[in-house]
Amino acid sequence: MNIQLLPTFLCALTLAAVHVFTPRLTWVRAVPRSRWLSLAGGVAVAYVFMHLLPELAEHERTLRDGAEHPGAVVYALSLAGLVTFYGMERLIRGARERMREEQRVDRASRGVFWLHISSFAAYNLLIGYLLLHREETGWTPLLLYFTAMALHFFTNDFGLHQDHEELYDRGGRWVLAAAVVVGWALGASIDVREIALIALFSFLSGAVVLNVLKEELPEERKSRFLPFLAGVAGYGALLVAI
Repeated sequence: MNIQLLPTFLCALTLAAVHVFTPRLTWVRAVPRSRWLSLAGGVAVAYVFMHLLPELAEHERTLRDGAEHPGAVVYALSLAGLVTFYGMERLIRGARERMREEQRVDRASRGVFWLHISSFAAYNLLIGYLLLHREETGWTPLLLYFTAMALHFFTNDFGLHQDHEELYDRGGRWVLAAAVVVGWALGASIDVREIALIALFSFLSGAVVLNVLKEELPEERKSRFLPFLAGVAGYGALLVAI
């Protein structure tokens, strides 16, 4: 286990604070979408494609002693993460549409809300856990991971607030904030094998890509491509330089 308990705990608290305070930033709710949200999404995507997936594929190749198809498990699990969260989003949106058709607004909206929050709480548990169990140790990988996830949370909070408004502000953000810290606590007390860490990071990679793109692509978001591109290019250049 990584022994940097205090630095990673501070990272977990800061990630939790992102959930607590982002809904108060009224300027990010504007349409067209704030350029800062698109830039933050670009950073998270760059981290996944230019740092996380290549490193995971190399680790898998080493563990499998120069396998013929290095990274096969990594990419399959990344795809699984993407498909899982896509399926969850379709389930939630389908339930919301049926709710509107049947005019069961209040009760059903709470059910959809808790389903949505539960899926993201599990997601946050994983992110908090991996603060202590990364594919690489040291300060630089920790800061790269923390920065990408903090900006990713920023965009996620905006989307969840748009979907659930007052329900998210009153309860959802606190559940997600607590989930990050609980995930960190699990990481401090439970170790898993390296191949399991590769699997967890791979799954997370696909989930991050899906969750970024689902916020950027819908027409009603009126997202901004150039800030998104700037986030990808800027963080990508930083990763290459490091």
